[in-house]
Amino acid sequence: MTRTRIERVRAAVGIASLALQQIEDDLSADDVDQEELAAILRELIEDTDPPGGFIPFLAQLVTAAARRAERVEPDRDGDASCPLHEAAALITDNAGQRLIWAARALHPQGDS
Repeated sequence: MTRTRIERVRAAVGIASLALQQIEDDLSADDVDQEELAAILRELIEDTDPPGGFIPFLAQLVTAAARRAERVEPDRDGDASCPLHEAAALITDNAGQRLIWAARALHPQGDS
């Protein structure tokens, strides 16, 4: 049976949710110290294998949605695409930068 696109997306979101729950569980462990917490935060923003990290990949996904919206939105007026582009920028500029600042505050010698 061929799955529809929305079913594939739903399944992928479910997998991502499980992975994020695992990270949350790891963050909640009693033995996480400041150095390990900083390393986890850095993984979210600057994962090195593959290059990118979770936050940049999330911004890339939202940007892809924005580009698609540019082609399909009614009247091509930006009512859908502009907020999506802005959301991608906020993810990278605000969320990503704040994760970096927090990681540096916890463990500055971990910076390269």
